[in-house]
Order: sequence, then C-alpha cells, then structure tokens
Amino acid sequence: MRNPKISIITVVFNSEATIVDTIESVRAQNYPNMEYIVVDGLSKDRTLDRIHEHGDVITRLVSEKDFGIYDAMNKGIRLATGEVIGFINGDDFYMPGVLAKVAEAFLDPALDACYGDLCYVRQNDISTVVRHWRSSPFVPGAFEEGWCPPHPTFFVRREVYERYGLFDLDYRIAADVELMMRFLERHYINSNYLPGVMVTMRLGGTTNRSWENILQQNKEVLHALKIHGLRANPVRFFSKKLLSAVVNTVLFRDGFGYQSTVMSLALTAVCGDFFG
Repeated sequence: MRNPKISIITVVFNSEATIVDTIESVRAQNYPNMEYIVVDGLSKDRTLDRIHEHGDVITRLVSEKDFGIYDAMNKGIRLATGEVIGFINGDDFYMPGVLAKVAEAFLDPALDACYGDLCYVRQNDISTVVRHWRSSPFVPGAFEEGWCPPHPTFFVRREVYERYGLFDLDYRIAADVELMMRFLERHYINSNYLPGVMVTMRLGGTTNRSWENILQQNKEVLHALKIHGLRANPVRFFSKKLLSAVVNTVLFRDGFGYQSTVMSLALTAVCGDFFG
C-alpha cells in the first residue's frame, strides 16, 4: 500500500506552554512519509527554545515576522512538498493514528479533501472535554446554514491550493472558513467526512475569545457567502452561531467548573452538529 506524503504545518506565536504537546502529537503519529513544517512569528517567549528541544521531528523551521496567522499559513503551504497538506495549531494536538487514517482515505485518487471531528478541552486541563464538534458529510448549501468542518481536521491535496488559491488575507478571523467555503461550495472539490475525533483543541482561540471577535467572524463569514454567490438561511445560520457563541464565551470559561462541563455535555447531546 502506497503512503502518500503528508505535509503537516504548525503556525505558532508565543505558545511556550503548549507547543511541546503539539510537536509530540505529530511525532506519535509514526507515519512513515511525512514532513513537518513549523512557522513561528518571532515569538517573544520561550517557544523557540521548546521547539529546538523537541525539534528532531521537524523538517523545516521558519521564524520571522508575518502579517498574522493566515499569512503564516500561506508561507507553510508554499514550503510544503507533500501531496496532502494539513494544519495543527501550536496549542492543539492530534489524536493517535490520524495520519494513517487520512493517508488511507487519500489512496482514492478522486479524493480532494477529508476532515473529521474535534473536541475542545480546558486551557489548563486537557483531561476535561467541554465541547465535541461533530461534523458531517458536506452537502451543497451547507455553509448557508452555518455548517463548517473543523479546520484543524481539514486535509487537502496540495494541487487544490495550487488550483484554487491560498488563504485570503482580507479576512482577519474567518479566512479558514472562506477557504473551505471556496473549495467546497464554489469549486465542488470531492471531500470525505471521516467520523471520529482527529484533533483536540484548547479553548481560548482567536475566534472564541470575545463577543467582539465572534461578531467580526460572523461578519466575515457573511461577506464570504455573498462573494461566493451563497445566501445565509437566517434562522439556522444565526441560531447556530448564537448558540456556539454562548457556549464559547459563557459556559466554558475555566472558572465555571463542574456544572459547566455537565451543561456542555447535555447541550452537545441535545444539539448535535449545531456546534459545527
């Protein structure tokens, strides 16, 4: 069985407390045909020290000023030589066996992309799962209803980026959503949903840090829908986004303790993919 070359890209800035977990989760994949690219935005803490201490698995390290996370991601794509490209952020980590599962999916020459599920954990307690982002197979028009796959689980053939473009830097927070929307809704790439958690993410990312960022993200997503000839279903789109915003900014703050965890599990059970 042929193992397609997979390029993993980590974009990182000031993540000294978490970057080792990310690197070691890549190492633990034990996948035989992989390159690992780390793009650091001139971190001001000890992130680079941590990277060097565990860097034998890293194929290419770049540390230089960038114009934000999506500019750094584009740098990583341009450096990648693998047939398939995936991203894992500097405070996230892979579950065991993810790359083998992805590689098996890409043995189908007609497949352009695949993705799976993601779980959120507390920033300072990765043993506590507070949200399960369960995705689903893509159907045309899904983005109009607020659907989107978890970007850290989204693996794409490099030729798709070459054909349809990289991250649009006009988007400050939602360039990943716009890119997946462009690939799936506008260019109809062939995708496959692989059920099961691929990535664990610590709460506290850019888009779930404040109401202001959540509103900015939704504004950018609505703009992306418009330029790609799509139209949001107001009821489903905004109810889904509002529920997600409440979950991110109220229920799952680290200070809410056991009751918020119980509530999160209950909401996940009731609402299912409404968290997507």
